[in-house]
Amino acid sequence: MATNNTLPDKENIFNVPNLLSFYRLLTFPVILYFVASGNEKLFSIFLCINLVTDILDGLVARTFKLQTRFGARLDSLADIGTYILAVSGIFRFKWHDISPSAMLLWVFLATYIFSLLVSLARFGKYPSLHLYSCKTGGYVQGIFFFVLFFSGFYHWLFVLAIVWGICSYLEETIVLLLLPAMRSDCKGLYWVLKGRNA
Repeated sequence: MATNNTLPDKENIFNVPNLLSFYRLLTFPVILYFVASGNEKLFSIFLCINLVTDILDGLVARTFKLQTRFGARLDSLADIGTYILAVSGIFRFKWHDISPSAMLLWVFLATYIFSLLVSLARFGKYPSLHLYSCKTGGYVQGIFFFVLFFSGFYHWLFVLAIVWGICSYLEETIVLLLLPAMRSDCKGLYWVLKGRNA
């Protein structure tokens, strides 16, 4: 859920977008239990519900102007949890499909983790930049997970989701290295460079 630097210091954090993000955090241990117990059907259903709420929280926040700094942080934390669940589900239930292209997945995970480490090293917190590339990548990856668990594995969709993710997190890492302080709603590297040159 994107925010910007013009938001007031006092925020109303009790709103629908934040509740949707909080729901994703609450269901994290439940879905992780489905992974551990091998219940692929319930895992798939609840993971996809989480993916839908991830789309809805940002959509509702932007439509009704409910963006908050707290919401941006909460959404990013819930995103990290959703990534952990999705990757855990892949290893538990779909590894036989993914394994021939495992190297691509490892590169994606390394890029994602590196961006988190850069953010923690520079700012002492996980990133909540909400770059356009990362938002779009999240939608593409969400479609991939929907299709994977309810229809089957399509290699071209896997490659699209992973390569887009790698590029978006490389962009996020560069932005993190350029920013003097953590921000939300940075849009992308182009806008960061444009701001520096203004």
